[in-house]
Amino acid sequence: MIIELENKQDVVVPNATVDFLKGNVESKTAYSFDTSNGGHPMVNAMAGLALLGAGEKLIMTNHCAPMGLFPKIESEFDYTYEDMPNGLTQIVFTKKTGVESSTDFSSTSCSGGCG
Repeated sequence: MIIELENKQDVVVPNATVDFLKGNVESKTAYSFDTSNGGHPMVNAMAGLALLGAGEKLIMTNHCAPMGLFPKIESEFDYTYEDMPNGLTQIVFTKKTGVESSTDFSSTSCSGGCG
């Protein structure tokens, strides 16, 4: 299911290279960004993930699922991804509840590829 933000507004995200939006999904805070046309997917994913509190979501639109990112964040974040009708991929990250922060948000290199 493709997720859309409600009540969205622009938000400044430190270290981001694309525009971010902040809004709500199911009454929880969520952020979104689009790197499908460039803008360093790993840099922006890490910048967005650093914002999240427990239960909050980050919605990424990209040209593919960033397979190199998932192993770096899976101890602290859950994620799902789905191909969209327009050929892009939506990745939804959720910060796990009750897990200590262990993600190195400065690790923005990616040795993976698309999934």
